[in-house]
Amino acid sequence: STMEETDREAVATAVQRVAGMLQRPDQLDKVEQYRRREARKKASVEARLKVQSSINPSVCDTTRRCLIFHFCFSLLRFHPGSFKPWTLIFGLLLLLSCIYYLHFYCAVLLYVVFFPFFAFLSVPEIVRETQDLIERGELLQAHRKLMDLECSRDNLMYEQYRMDSKNTHDMNLIHTYFGDMQKLSEELAKQLWMVVQRSLVTVRRDPTLLVSVVRIIEREEKIDRRMLDRKKQTGFIPPGRPKKWKEKMFNILERTVSTRIEGTQADTRESDKMWLVRHLEIIRKYVLDDLLVAKTLLDQCFPPHYDIFNKLLNMYHQALSTRMQELAAEDLEANEIVSLLTWVLNTYKSAEMMGNPELSPEVDVNSLDPLISQNVVEQLLSKYMSTLTSNIIGWLRKALETDKKDWIKETEPEADQDGYYQTTLPAIVFQMFEQNLQVAAQINEELKTKVLLLCLQQMNSFLTRYKDEAQFYKEEHLKNRQYPQCYVQYMIAVINNCQTFKESIISLKRKYLKTDMEDTLSISHTSMDATLDIIAKEGCSSLLDEVFMDLEPHLNELMTKKWLMGSNAVGTICVTVEDYFNDFARIKKPYKKTMTIEAHRRVVVEYIRAIMLKRISFKNAEERKEGAEIMIKEAEQFRFLFKKLAAGSGEDTEGLCDIIEAIAEVIKLTDPSLLYLEVSTLVSKYPDIRDDHIAALLTVRGDASRDMKQTIIETLDQGPSQPNPNYVPIFKEITVPTLTVPKLLK
Repeated sequence: STMEETDREAVATAVQRVAGMLQRPDQLDKVEQYRRREARKKASVEARLKVQSSINPSVCDTTRRCLIFHFCFSLLRFHPGSFKPWTLIFGLLLLLSCIYYLHFYCAVLLYVVFFPFFAFLSVPEIVRETQDLIERGELLQAHRKLMDLECSRDNLMYEQYRMDSKNTHDMNLIHTYFGDMQKLSEELAKQLWMVVQRSLVTVRRDPTLLVSVVRIIEREEKIDRRMLDRKKQTGFIPPGRPKKWKEKMFNILERTVSTRIEGTQADTRESDKMWLVRHLEIIRKYVLDDLLVAKTLLDQCFPPHYDIFNKLLNMYHQALSTRMQELAAEDLEANEIVSLLTWVLNTYKSAEMMGNPELSPEVDVNSLDPLISQNVVEQLLSKYMSTLTSNIIGWLRKALETDKKDWIKETEPEADQDGYYQTTLPAIVFQMFEQNLQVAAQINEELKTKVLLLCLQQMNSFLTRYKDEAQFYKEEHLKNRQYPQCYVQYMIAVINNCQTFKESIISLKRKYLKTDMEDTLSISHTSMDATLDIIAKEGCSSLLDEVFMDLEPHLNELMTKKWLMGSNAVGTICVTVEDYFNDFARIKKPYKKTMTIEAHRRVVVEYIRAIMLKRISFKNAEERKEGAEIMIKEAEQFRFLFKKLAAGSGEDTEGLCDIIEAIAEVIKLTDPSLLYLEVSTLVSKYPDIRDDHIAALLTVRGDASRDMKQTIIETLDQGPSQPNPNYVPIFKEITVPTLTVPKLLK
């Protein structure tokens, strides 16, 4: 029949092809190679063979030829040495052909039962070959053999599944026999993941290796898709499928990136104060380098649909976000909080990192999510401000304690370039403020303003303590005026520091404060200025107290018999004041100017006080004339002295000495009838003169009766006064004793 002819033709063709391939003995070594080639051809037609259904004798010729041909090669591979002479082979083929013709089922039986048996016999050898290839790093070839093994196993399982899907015993038998193949797959995968882990290094040294890995993963992805499609159609999927190696590759990359970020911390706070700065700088460098390599080299080793650069970018961003949140949760110090926030808010998106021009346009810094949430940023800022407040209070206290130790030194304080005494306190305080403001400015404008407000607020409190310490310094000195040795010089330094503080506050505000914020600080600034003026004024006052304590014995000589007879008290007073003012020349303007005016004023007040103490009462006109002339002469001495001390200050101080001269004119007057007129002139010029002052003055004259005094005083009360508009009341500071001291001093 036609069917039988076709079968005979198929057998004849198969025999002819085998005979053609095995012409020479050396070709026997290539049996395996021929068998694999024919196996691939057989696989393409195998799917059409329905084992489970009734076998149709009309199976196409090609299928029959393939079955017979493949079986021949399986036999040859099983034991090629036993098939000599070659005629045995052909005899066997003819025998098989006869059996096949008896019933086509025989061919099916041979394929289903015997071929797997012969195929099984080659598995261990292929496994060994594949293992060797893996160990030699020939991953593509190893994977090719692994695919062949998997293909054989999967096809056998599939056929078994189709014949009897519930026969788990036979299925397990096949699976067990191919067990070594699963280990091969795992070993190969391990090698792939090692390459993936080092991909950024590998791509620079051996990009071909990385490309091979990607090709293997792509092959597996295709097989996964094919198997999943078959599962939809038949319900069968081989064990271990889908492998999802592409997904695993990205997981490996993600873990590698995380490990790389975490592994950059080489130091701890205990071993290095700058541990966090170093850690963040290493991260910055590594991430930038890695992304540049990924963009220029790695991207070329992967298919475009992998979108490898963007995926890596997201991995790095996520790993950095996780790391920054971990760091934010640690118990960071103030400077560490600033380092972290500066890096997160500024460095990360700067040209030094993600904003690097070489990463553009793939990396758009504006589209990057924040590394840490705004809530965490605010928590860190709040903690920073709290810590900074404590630190500033501590620093200021320590700075003041250090400065106080200098005050008791036996050496003079340092002078600035203009020769003004100073201590290091203002420089230390404002250097600290500057450092913290510069640090805050790195983060943002808002924090900088907050820190400035904090600095000035703490400065306000600090100045109150400074004032108290200066007062305590003075009080301790008064207990023993010999100690500290350089009291005057250090008190001058304290006064000068006030001026430095004022200038530094203005400078700080100008440098770090926006114009629209000026009003916010005006009250605080005014308060600080007022405190500094009080410290300086009290300092000047304490120095003048020092002067007048030394002048006291000489002031006590004024307006006494000794003074009238010829005393050098005023000369000594002038020399002493001038000597002190040689030191006071080290006081900065405007305090030096204030000091000179105040010294002049106090000298005049003390002189007038000496008059009002009534320590002398002139006996006659001659004594009155002599005493008045001495007063005028001494007023001129004072005028000369303070004009000299005030040189260059532009201050008119002569008016004070005029008061002494005006009093001298009242004492000098020889005509008693004109006394009222002279006294009234005095009162009109200096309206703060009280009745007791006039009574004391008339007592010193020594020629006015009680009634005359009463009349003059009563008349003066009714008269108008015409004071100088620039006159500063001076008599209100002078009290007149109620006891008549002159009699006791005669």
